[in-house]
Amino acid sequence: MAEKEGAIIKKDHQEGMKMAVSLLEEFKLPLGLLPLADVIEVGFVRSTGYMWILQKKKVEHNFHIISKLVSYDAAISGYVEKNRIKKLKGVKAKELMLWPPVSEITVDNPPTGKIRFKSLAGITRTYPAEAFATGN
Repeated sequence: MAEKEGAIIKKDHQEGMKMAVSLLEEFKLPLGLLPLADVIEVGFVRSTGYMWILQKKKVEHNFHIISKLVSYDAAISGYVEKNRIKKLKGVKAKELMLWPPVSEITVDNPPTGKIRFKSLAGITRTYPAEAFATGN
């Protein structure tokens, strides 16, 4: 795929997680944003910001502070930039009985402690960023 051209790719869970966490740190995103399991591959193209993550299977994670269940598909991709992931694919957040896909995640800059999730349907939800700190 052309979008993966020139990518840095890490295979296996340990190396993939290290790279995913370092990308979250570099782009000022909460470190607990991607609670991944059994990572197969993580890739990143610095020139475009394109990032992808492959895991063995879908993962559901409950962010306890905000009581929000989020589903992470086996394949996740998007474009990372400072304080933001856009054109996100493979992440859904439960809203009542529906699972709308999350298309964009933005952290307020300058920091206000808030993080915004936008779905393709135009629904935007704002939460405290600490809800997505590691271990929550």
